[in-house]
Amino acid sequence: MKSRRAAVVGASGYSGEELVRLLLRHPHFELTTVTSRQSAGQTIAQVFPKFAHIPAARELRFTEPKAEDIAHSAEVVFLALPHGLATEFALPLLDRGCQIIDLSADFRLRSAAVYQEFYAHAHPAPEWLPKAVYGLPEVYRDQIRQAQLIASPGCYPTSILLPTLPLARAGLIQPDQIIADSLSGVSGAGRKAEIDYLFCECNESLRPYGVPKHRHLSEIEEQLSLAAGMSVTIQFTPHLIPVNRGILTTLYLAPATNAHGPNATAFADQVAACYHAAYDHEPFVRLLKEKALPDTKNVVGTNVLELAWRVDPRTGRLIVMSAEDNVIKGAGGQAVQSANILCGFPETAGLI
Repeated sequence: MKSRRAAVVGASGYSGEELVRLLLRHPHFELTTVTSRQSAGQTIAQVFPKFAHIPAARELRFTEPKAEDIAHSAEVVFLALPHGLATEFALPLLDRGCQIIDLSADFRLRSAAVYQEFYAHAHPAPEWLPKAVYGLPEVYRDQIRQAQLIASPGCYPTSILLPTLPLARAGLIQPDQIIADSLSGVSGAGRKAEIDYLFCECNESLRPYGVPKHRHLSEIEEQLSLAAGMSVTIQFTPHLIPVNRGILTTLYLAPATNAHGPNATAFADQVAACYHAAYDHEPFVRLLKEKALPDTKNVVGTNVLELAWRVDPRTGRLIVMSAEDNVIKGAGGQAVQSANILCGFPETAGLI
């Protein structure tokens, strides 16, 4: 199987570091370029000493990000850049024939108007929004195979959409009655020096933020609307918790039919059948059995999302819970999963 040359643009952040780790050991990608303005000239091993045992990490140096140089050295380019900045590199790289996996929010939405509403500026390349493929492999695998530009989902959306999309498509829930609570580790804020994310501010502290209109709502609601065939608005509250990595999401869902009392068991069977049909053959979604519930300690360091559900016969609600590593399944790992599909490699290559 022929290998492909890969580049990581913005490789010094948490998601970029995870991409570097995965690509350095990937059996079918050759990591040829890593860029970072602040780390230019240093080797990967100097910036990330944990990789010093890998020969390529001792040799490959960070460079200034220049589209022409990147396109010359790589065929597949991962953009681990802030929203707004990613487009500046995506467009010239696309013009030069590169295949792009973008980890920012720049191409996740189909609507330029919604992008402007949530990100407070006009989209710089609205003509590319309908061409980009939303990089959720379990849902858009066939489209990813043919894509030139893949918009990798956010970490919160992954933890919410994988549990809800099958139910919405099957008509088992009321899509306009979704409440989502998510807890995220501090790495979700990115590698940056801000007072809110200092150790003394985060340690021994739990707090909500982004209420009531977190930016990730835009892609969550768009994807749910497509699945449900109607306009969907949800209630979403993210929380910052004092751990390095991991997201735990709890969803409170209203069944489309009565699930109170004796009806709860029948509805639970329908939900179970729906999830098994959607995910039994998915390598990175783990459906939990019996009394097991999602736990971030079981998924941190992996590309796996854990999923469990319960029907509450007293309230008639469906409670669905998921756990993932926000930097892997919620970012770098999922991007590599999409790249594997795009290049015709085994989907699990470099991830198990």
